[in-house]
Amino acid sequence: MTEAHESALETPAPAKSRRIETPPETTPAKPQRELTARAIAVAIVVALLMGAAEPVVVLKIGYGPNLSVVSAFLGFIAISLFGLVTGTRGTRWENNLVQTAGTAAGSGVGFMAVVLAAIDMLNNRGLLNLHLSGLQIFAWLAPSGLLGVLLAVPLRKHYIDQENLTFPDGTAAGETLLVLDEGPKQAGPRVAALGIGGVISAGFCILRDGLKWIPESIDFTFLTRNATALRVGSEIGVLSLGAGLLIGLRVTASMLLGSILAWLVAPEPLFNAGLVPQLTFNLVLQRWIMWPATGLMVAGGLAALALKWKVIAKSFHGLSSKDVDAGGDFPMKWVIWGAIASAIVLAAVQKISLGFPIWLSFVSVLLSVVLMLVGIRVLGETNWAPISAMANVMQAVFAVLAPGHIPINMVGSGMSGAVAANGEHLMQDYRAGKIVGSTNRNLTYLQLIGVPVGALAVAIAYPMVRAKYGIGGEGGLTSPISVKWAGFAELLAKGFGALPQSALLALAIALIVGVICTLLESHPRLGPYVPSPTALGLGMLIPAYVVVPMFVGGVVQYVWKRVSPRTEDVYDIPLASGFITGEALVLLLLAAAAFK
Repeated sequence: MTEAHESALETPAPAKSRRIETPPETTPAKPQRELTARAIAVAIVVALLMGAAEPVVVLKIGYGPNLSVVSAFLGFIAISLFGLVTGTRGTRWENNLVQTAGTAAGSGVGFMAVVLAAIDMLNNRGLLNLHLSGLQIFAWLAPSGLLGVLLAVPLRKHYIDQENLTFPDGTAAGETLLVLDEGPKQAGPRVAALGIGGVISAGFCILRDGLKWIPESIDFTFLTRNATALRVGSEIGVLSLGAGLLIGLRVTASMLLGSILAWLVAPEPLFNAGLVPQLTFNLVLQRWIMWPATGLMVAGGLAALALKWKVIAKSFHGLSSKDVDAGGDFPMKWVIWGAIASAIVLAAVQKISLGFPIWLSFVSVLLSVVLMLVGIRVLGETNWAPISAMANVMQAVFAVLAPGHIPINMVGSGMSGAVAANGEHLMQDYRAGKIVGSTNRNLTYLQLIGVPVGALAVAIAYPMVRAKYGIGGEGGLTSPISVKWAGFAELLAKGFGALPQSALLALAIALIVGVICTLLESHPRLGPYVPSPTALGLGMLIPAYVVVPMFVGGVVQYVWKRVSPRTEDVYDIPLASGFITGEALVLLLLAAAAFK
């Protein structure tokens, strides 16, 4: 996890990364039929879908799934349909351009809806007055995303060609494209699994949210009499089940443990002690649970970065002039002038629209470069994208530069996260491109197309999703990463003294536990049995009715892998992708239908 990204979510290596140890050394034939009109047209459509669907998913389950593989499947299906009409078979190079645009729009731009949700959570608490329109969202996300892509272009030779880092999600996308390119025998079962998963997921969503023929969830009143108010139960649907199929048993079991502690063990003692006024999910979360949960996630993320100090040090070693070249056929002068233009536009937008000082915008750009270098290195070696962990560091920096100023804290850290996220995902696409033999210049073109398309999709989709389902509150989308982002901004603005003593003590204990768990995770024998501190904290922030089906999905994947590893390898990822994508798109359509 895009955390649970973090494809972003900072979840340990999801999906195909469980099976990949080193990237294949492939020297494919010279590409043909790559940057075609149909590839660009399909890429724009897939980018719109991924950019619009990602906010729904990440705000609901706190995890940004691997959209590279989903985009590859969608692109293959669409281009194959074009091929049936025109009589010209699609190529893996065209399909790779589609997945590149889809990844940029979804995992790169769409994931940043967590920042928009964090801003709205602070607005709801009266701590912020920053209500962004669709136009403001687009104007903020588009130039920051483009800047991230352009700043990352010159690093391709160093990270991909010279160091040959794995980038497991990019490798998974490249391998998927090669399999699909082998013909109907290999592609057919996987495409069918994606379609079946999507139909099942969409069916549940239509019956539940559209027609109201089935309930949204089942309350586990046999576990607690306050199950309904505390959201203890299981949702009826397969989106969360699909997420569990992707991220595996260890992470989902850690999330379940966090959920048990937060929503079965803690509430009644907190209520009896007068620390929460009512036993409802939102009040218990905001008054107390969010602080130890945030402590676990922040400590786990930063401790993991500290343990990777040698890896991070390599990010700043060897980036000499001979390494930082034109980025594989994309002209360096375009990179320079494009980055300058994007930075100027971004500074102007943040000053005029968000009230963010221009000098701080350029400080943010410099910090974003550091953030990107660290993120690319860590992502390339571990498949862990430390976006929100590093954004917490940026929040601390902005707390020093503008003490007590929550708007500056949120805008600055959000911009840094957006720049870094898009740069990281460009490198994933370069890895996939190396496997299938794509032209790097064309991959960069499609990233530069995918970013504004994704920003447009988020600018349209996020306000609709917010209006239909709500952000936070008793019935809204919980977005656990947003809770952490907003909570950290509040903490830095108010100081630790503003917290209740019990919550402060719980935060301190959680910080220690997070560090200890992270240290134990690196032990070769104990590691697989130690709860993930990031997942523990995540499980405390998400309603139990989302965590339970995720855990079931993790159990199913674990058993499936051992009973029939061949079928699990073929069907697990496309089936899970269908489960996630089907519901996300239907939820988005329902939101669009209700939006005024």
